[in-house]
Amino acid sequence: MRRILIHPIIKFNFQEPLVFTYNGRELTGFAGDTIASALIACGITTFHHSYKLHRPRGFFCAIGNCSSCLMEVDGVPNTRVCITPLKGGMIVNTQQGKGKF
Repeated sequence: MRRILIHPIIKFNFQEPLVFTYNGRELTGFAGDTIASALIACGITTFHHSYKLHRPRGFFCAIGNCSSCLMEVDGVPNTRVCITPLKGGMIVNTQQGKGKF
């Protein structure tokens, strides 16, 4: 698990686990996670591939300004997972290309 457990300023609540699906696989995050932070904690660092050269893209700006973290969430393409709060039961899939609208 890749997760900060103790921080001098931020208090983490690991009491409420949330189960979600990533590419057909069940994973667990916690209340207060974004989708990106839950994926990173589970060891998943590639969220998307560039449109032209298909280079891997991952966590970059963490404020929703870039397009490195676009994924399909609950059937909605181009969701910025770095700013989208994790909810139990979400279905998250790697997006191919520009996504289907």
